[in-house]
Amino acid sequence: MKINSVNRDTLAQFLSTELQTARFRDYCPNGLQVEGRSEIKVLVSGVTASLALLEQATLLRADAVLVHHGYFWRGEDMRVIGQKHKRLKILLENEISLFAYHLPLDAHPQMGNNVTLAAQLDLIPTARFGEDDLGWIGQMENGLVLTVGELAKHIESKLGRKPLLVGDPDQLLGQVAWCTGAAQNMFGDAITADASVYLSGEISESTVHLARESGVAYIACGHHATERYGVQALGRHIAQQFGVTHHFVDIDNPV
Repeated sequence: MKINSVNRDTLAQFLSTELQTARFRDYCPNGLQVEGRSEIKVLVSGVTASLALLEQATLLRADAVLVHHGYFWRGEDMRVIGQKHKRLKILLENEISLFAYHLPLDAHPQMGNNVTLAAQLDLIPTARFGEDDLGWIGQMENGLVLTVGELAKHIESKLGRKPLLVGDPDQLLGQVAWCTGAAQNMFGDAITADASVYLSGEISESTVHLARESGVAYIACGHHATERYGVQALGRHIAQQFGVTHHFVDIDNPV
């Protein structure tokens, strides 16, 4: 059986165009972060380029790894020591390329984290809000759940982890706003957008007070749990486009 491949730089350019990386002011470089072999036959995707993911990638004989959380974040220690050395060493010794897409993957209208989370949770998007249109707002499919508490239980059944609800579980469900990951800073925008509840991955101490005082419920669903779906969709898209082999590896994370 013939195994198809894609050139590393061709893939980088394809993804740059597809995800419109140039329009985002991000906290890290988006695109090819570590250069490996020129031809890619096997692609492994995952949420974060942790050592555990890279070790699984080597077992799967990956030529490239595709993640949402890569390296070289703004403000981090620039030295290649400790954990950063271990991670880069396994990539370089095995000539594995690392592709990472942060905000561009959150925002993509077909394969992004927000739109794929909506599909997972039976949400129907109707509009977007916030900087770079990162936040999404919409409604549940008709009659699926009626209260905020029922929504929290629905999320638990869909994501496989119990979310943290701050608010009245008996509150009737109106518009639902969401943004995956560590997007608790967009809660104020969701309130302004007239949401009755806001979903994100993480929660801060101050977020609790804002939820109580605004009357808008907040549901923290898990950073990792909300961002598992976009990178899978993007990996599948690459496989369909270029005929390469794609494996998604889910490294469990309770946060």
